[in-house]
Amino acid sequence: MNSYASLCDDFGVSTYVHGKLEMPTGRETVLHFFEAVQKVAPKMTEFEKRSDTEYMLEEDRESGSYRWTSLDHRRLSAGFVNPPTLEDADQHNERVLEIAPYHLDLNGMQTESMDVLYYFDFLYQGNHDEVVAEALTSGTPLEGLVQVPAARVLHYQPTMMLALDDACQLQARLSIETRTNAYQVRTNSFSESPVTVYFTVRQFWGKQPFKSFAESYHNQRRVLDELVSTYVVPQVINPLAKAISAKQ
Repeated sequence: MNSYASLCDDFGVSTYVHGKLEMPTGRETVLHFFEAVQKVAPKMTEFEKRSDTEYMLEEDRESGSYRWTSLDHRRLSAGFVNPPTLEDADQHNERVLEIAPYHLDLNGMQTESMDVLYYFDFLYQGNHDEVVAEALTSGTPLEGLVQVPAARVLHYQPTMMLALDDACQLQARLSIETRTNAYQVRTNSFSESPVTVYFTVRQFWGKQPFKSFAESYHNQRRVLDELVSTYVVPQVINPLAKAISAKQ
């Protein structure tokens, strides 16, 4: 079972290949690529052209658990929302990474970096920034600011980046996205929307020891899971989930 699914409302595993050059977006190339993806994932039937340079193929979202793949002029993306297991997400993402070089003429020389990330969505109808600050500043020098009488937090989206090797080629990034604005705080009128925690492991290309995107993905996902299970879940995810639960 996917052990992360019980920690939040929605959980996803995604990968992004960032190109130095523009990705091919010609009609035949795009169709052949997505047809190849569909052959290994026949339930991915929802195809959409979102702009002149962005295309998306995904499964039906109504089930709550679905795979997706997208292509735009500088990025190839794939992911699995609420995967039954992490291995299911790996299987989908690795297949896309294995197919892409043959259909998109994608290679290491034209690749800038590759990301593998987890994201955790927490649905909350209230001041997102305030609940994140309450959850993550407790016991820190910032705790006093959160408790200033009559003050209300308008913006708190902490971000941290780490270099995981001496050459700074392998990096990790924690970021939290809130969706509350000043108008909602002023009127005390909040819609239910997700607070999202992202944790990304990025491999810059060129001097990496991996021969293929799938091989790098496997290593990045391993590092990602180690950091998330050891640090992010106990120190970010659990406190945030507890703070949101206490307000509902």
